[in-house]
Amino acid sequence: MEEQLKTDFLKIIRNSKFSKNNIKLKEDYLNKFIESGFPNKNNENWKFSDINQIIKKKIGDLSFYNDYSLSNEVNSSDFIDGLEHNKIVFINGRIEKIDFGYEDKDKIEILDEVEVKKNFDNINSLINLNNAFANKFYKIIIKKNYIFKKPLIIYHITNNKIKSKNINLRLDFLLEKNSSLKIIDMFNDKSEKNFINIFYNFELNQDSILKNYKIDKIENNNIKYSYNNIEQDTNSISETFILSSGSNFTKNEFNCNLNGKYSSAFINGIISLKKIQHHEIKSNINHLIDNTKSYQLIKSVLEEDSKGVYQGKIFVNSKAQKTDGYQLSKAILLNETSEFNAKPELEIYADDVKCSHGSASGSLNENSIFYLMSRGLNYREAKELLINGFLLDVVEKITDSEVKNLIKNMIGLKEWI
Repeated sequence: MEEQLKTDFLKIIRNSKFSKNNIKLKEDYLNKFIESGFPNKNNENWKFSDINQIIKKKIGDLSFYNDYSLSNEVNSSDFIDGLEHNKIVFINGRIEKIDFGYEDKDKIEILDEVEVKKNFDNINSLINLNNAFANKFYKIIIKKNYIFKKPLIIYHITNNKIKSKNINLRLDFLLEKNSSLKIIDMFNDKSEKNFINIFYNFELNQDSILKNYKIDKIENNNIKYSYNNIEQDTNSISETFILSSGSNFTKNEFNCNLNGKYSSAFINGIISLKKIQHHEIKSNINHLIDNTKSYQLIKSVLEEDSKGVYQGKIFVNSKAQKTDGYQLSKAILLNETSEFNAKPELEIYADDVKCSHGSASGSLNENSIFYLMSRGLNYREAKELLINGFLLDVVEKITDSEVKNLIKNMIGLKEWI
């Protein structure tokens, strides 16, 4: 693999216009990745999801070079109907369309030649891979006091032009003071057996609000890793929702640093799997100053040899008095061959805090099914109603009504009367 990496890296450098400083940093990141390789089960953070073996088994040999000079046709049929929205469209890792048609253009700044930063050195080897091979680093700045009128949907589309490829994407967002942004990550995979590696970095200044929704619903055989770093200043709010259902393997990882007083972070998610899928949600919420709040609720429904994983950690610094942290994961296993692993953690160095964590998994309650059948439902309807209520609890945490209804329709959730 080392020879392939170096050969593909040289192709990228020859076909891009990176500065000398950027090339040097990219070479450093490449060497770090070569030294450590893909994460495996010997790494504590990857003990339940050995991506090194998963890539070998599901894909085999990867190509790390993509010719981003070749454009792809944007098809409007790939877009969400019935929801007015702004767009960023990635096709096979290349940005094909940026459309902020609903917004005031002078309130948004887009930088497309952002230099590689050294402050993301030691997260994991996949971030090193991303920093080495990402074609461009785009940074989107939301100006002070500007509230986005419509959501921004980021479409991640792949087609059959690529196979056994590694695609690396990087986006940075800066929300200036008292600004607000609503993002929907929408995955639409028409390719097979590729590894997609995404890195988002968010900076939330004082009083800013980020609503960050990730939807992977369409069944496909790709492998995905998404890392989200969120830096929060005073009185800022981040709300994250994950629908993890479509890909063969997906790991969504979130690192949230509550750096300012009265900042708060909310992470809610659903893992819904069939067949031999393997999905993981991992979160680290770091309370670094007093009077901060976090809330996490993850629910999973697993069947047919699928595997779900949740790793969540609340860290409370010694300065972070008056911290309020809550974390809970629950899973329903619909047959004996499905599997759920959880690792909830609290690491607390302050004494005046309110923190809790927990995890539970099991099968559907047969007594509840029997009761519903006694009320006229058949077995399938009773089972569907119980799962519906189990998941609806998470979706109701979404504060945006349009996005909430969109996700309810995608999952097929109903509000039973």
